[in-house]
Amino acid sequence: MRMQDVLGLILGGGVGSRLYPLTKERAKPAVPLAGKYRLIDIPMSSCLHAGIEKIAILTQFNSVSLHRHIYRTYNRDVFTRGFVQILAAEQTHRSDDWYQGTADAVRKQKIEIDQAATDLVLILAGDHLYRMDYQKFVQFHVDTGADISIAVQPVGRDVASSLGILKLDSDDKIVTFREKPKSDEELADMESIPGSERPYMASMGIYVFSKKVLFDLLDMDANDFGKEIIPNAIGDYKVMGYKFDGYWEDIGTIQRFYEVNLQMAQPDAPFDFYNPVTPIYTRPRFLPATEVHGAQMENVLLTDGCRVHDAKIADSVVGLRSIIGPDVTINASIMMGSDYYESDDARSDNIKNGVPDIGIGAGSIIERAIIDKNARIGRNVQIRSMPNRPDMDGENWVAREGIIIVPKNAVIPDNTII
Repeated sequence: MRMQDVLGLILGGGVGSRLYPLTKERAKPAVPLAGKYRLIDIPMSSCLHAGIEKIAILTQFNSVSLHRHIYRTYNRDVFTRGFVQILAAEQTHRSDDWYQGTADAVRKQKIEIDQAATDLVLILAGDHLYRMDYQKFVQFHVDTGADISIAVQPVGRDVASSLGILKLDSDDKIVTFREKPKSDEELADMESIPGSERPYMASMGIYVFSKKVLFDLLDMDANDFGKEIIPNAIGDYKVMGYKFDGYWEDIGTIQRFYEVNLQMAQPDAPFDFYNPVTPIYTRPRFLPATEVHGAQMENVLLTDGCRVHDAKIADSVVGLRSIIGPDVTINASIMMGSDYYESDDARSDNIKNGVPDIGIGAGSIIERAIIDKNARIGRNVQIRSMPNRPDMDGENWVAREGIIIVPKNAVIPDNTII
C-alpha cells in the first residue's frame, strides 16, 4: 500500500473540560507533555514516520496556540507533494454551526478531504500517548479487505466501563460494539479473550476508513464515531479490529495527565522518548543548556534552558526555561516552565510592583501540583497535597482530583499557603 494514498486526519478535540484549567487558554492537543512536547506531536510524529505525506488537523476550540505550534514545527518543503493543513471550524453557506462531534467535524470538511485525492483516511485523536506504526495498520486494512479498521487494545474489567468495548470473532472481524458499558450484564458476552486478565477489546479511537465508505456513513444523521457511526456500520460493512498491545494512554483527565507525566520521570518509564528510530518531533528551540547549582535531584525529567539553585526535586517533571530558586523543595509535581526569559528591567519592575518573578521563589515547597507556564510562585509559598481535598477553584489556583493546578500566567504571592 502506498502511504501517499492515505490522508492523516487529526481531530483537534472539543472544550476539554476534564483537563481544565490546562485547557483554559489552549486546545487539548496543545497541552504540554513530558517537559518539552505537546500532545499533538504524538500523532504528527507517527504520521511522518509512516510516510504519510498529507496531514490535516481539524481545530475549533481555543486553537490559537495549537495553530502557532503547527505552523512553527511542521513545515513541508517545496519538493514534496504533501502538506500539513489546518482545517478550522467555520461558518459556510452549507452550514452555520460549529462541529457537533467527531463525525460531524469530519462531515463539515468533506470537500477538503475529497480534494486530498487519497483512497484511505486515517482518523486520529490529538490527545493520546502511544507509538504505533501506521503503515502496518493501513496494510492490515488493505490485506483484510476491510471497509473500516479500528485499532483495538485488550483491557481489564476495571477500565472497560470508560471505553468503547467491541467483540472480535476468530478472524478479527468486529461483531458487536458497546460504548462505555457500565454493568456486568452489558459486558457478559463481550469477551474477546476468555480467561485472560484483559479479556475485553477496547477501541483506541483510531480508525482507517475507505474514503467512499466514510462519505456514505457521514450521510447518516449522526455526530459521533464511537457512539453512533461505528455501531451502526457493523451490520452493513466489514469492520475489522487491528490489535495493538503496546503502551497507549488517553490523556483526557487531570489525574491521567498528572500520572502519565510523572511516569516519564521514572527509570522504567513505560513510553520511550529516547527511541533513535522513531523520535517524537516538536518545535526546535534555541535554548541554552540547563544549569544546576548545588541541587539534589532524584527521578527528575529535566528539560532545556532551566536554572536550578540549591533545590531538592524528586519524582517530578521540570519544563523548558524553568527558574527554581534556592531552598525550594519540589516533590511529585509537574512544572511546565516558561515561554520566555524575563529581562533585568522586567525583574526590577517586578520588585517595585511586589510581583514575583516567573518561576518558583526561594524557600517554597511544592508537593503534588501542576504549575502551568509562566506562573509566578513567590517566596516561602507552600502548595501541599491534602487527603480528600474537594475540587474547588481558589484565587489563582484550582484543585482537581486532589491535585493543585496553578494556571498559566497565575501569580501566587509570597508566603501563600495552599
